[in-house]
Amino acid sequence: MIVVTGATGNVGRPLVRALTEAGERVTAVSRATAAVPEGARHVVADLERPETLRDAVEGADALFLLVSGAGAHLDVGRVLDVAQGGGVGKVVLLSSQAAGTRPDSVSHAPLRAIEDTVRASGLAWTVLRPGGFASNAAAWAGSIRAGRTVAAPFGEVALPVVDPADIAEVAAEALRHDHHGRVHELTGPEPVTPRQRAEAIGDALGVPVRFVEQTREQAREQMLAFMPEPVVEGTLAIIGEPTPAERRVSPHVREVLGRDPRSFADWVRRHVDLFLEDTIRTSG
Repeated sequence: MIVVTGATGNVGRPLVRALTEAGERVTAVSRATAAVPEGARHVVADLERPETLRDAVEGADALFLLVSGAGAHLDVGRVLDVAQGGGVGKVVLLSSQAAGTRPDSVSHAPLRAIEDTVRASGLAWTVLRPGGFASNAAAWAGSIRAGRTVAAPFGEVALPVVDPADIAEVAAEALRHDHHGRVHELTGPEPVTPRQRAEAIGDALGVPVRFVEQTREQAREQMLAFMPEPVVEGTLAIIGEPTPAERRVSPHVREVLGRDPRSFADWVRRHVDLFLEDTIRTSG
């Protein structure tokens, strides 16, 4: 049995689906009651209270560990102790590319510490380090529906954002097969700028989407409304002044899955309903 935490999110939901379709027994864990893909068992548990995981991990073989934020608020050692007590022998951790490229940053040092805890746990382990998610573009949905406009900083800075579905498929492979001791850095197939992402959404909609470049301070003020300050500063540093490693396209999706990673345009085509005006979505 495979236990998937964060099972209702952008990575967790397609991961649960991929595992059940492969014939695996899956326990999907989330902090609240939720619908999960057919064939999976659902358990409500909270990583902040590791003891609530006991029912989920009883008799399990492997654990997909997804922490919210940078995970600084969690006792991951205790989470892994509970998992091992239930029989888990393997853990696949969803970390971040920046845990490797910026391990000492305030925003990502907690994730690097979690990686170290996983490595020292005695479990077979695999670490996934995705770059920026293609699905972050969903934050533009409201302004696109209202006025066909995207506002974002650093309009010409290109990064190879990764499709969460690719992360899920790599995670499924790591959970089902032997990837012990491996760190997979996951990116999309090519770097794309925010301006190009807005154009891709417009292409999918069949109408132009206007791009408005924000200043760093405008973006910072907007992000502070829903993100802690250290995370905001870390995010702005990555999207505004990426390192060569953060700009680079990783070969790991192809190495694991035997195909190229999905493009940002492909993600948009599969989620175009997010950006349709309410009247169109209702009538369509």
